[in-house]
Amino acid sequence: MTPTMTILYVNSPEASAAFYQKLFNLAPVELSPTFAMFVLPSGLVFGLWSRHTVEPAATVTGGGCEIAIRAPAAAEVDALHASWKALDVSILQSPTDAEFGRTFLAVDLDGHRIRVFTPPA
Repeated sequence: MTPTMTILYVNSPEASAAFYQKLFNLAPVELSPTFAMFVLPSGLVFGLWSRHTVEPAATVTGGGCEIAIRAPAAAEVDALHASWKALDVSILQSPTDAEFGRTFLAVDLDGHRIRVFTPPA
């Protein structure tokens, strides 16, 4: 079996979908007051489910893990950081060189961490 979908529990799927639509430059394939869904170019399905309606109720909200996005090169990490900053995305860590490569860290509206990185050459 292969995991094919990630779901985040969010306060407002509609607001979160608008946020991720800007980041991904991709429209959701499904959008309602309780759920939104994107199909990413990699084939991964990315869902946003209302934390108020998920059954059984979720006890954990944002910040407990990271969504990791691999960039092809260090220059693209920096360019994406500048682009997201221009969109007023909250940045927790500016671009830096870590042992695993060039990286920065952002958060979404619900505190879910979004790490962009590229491994070292």
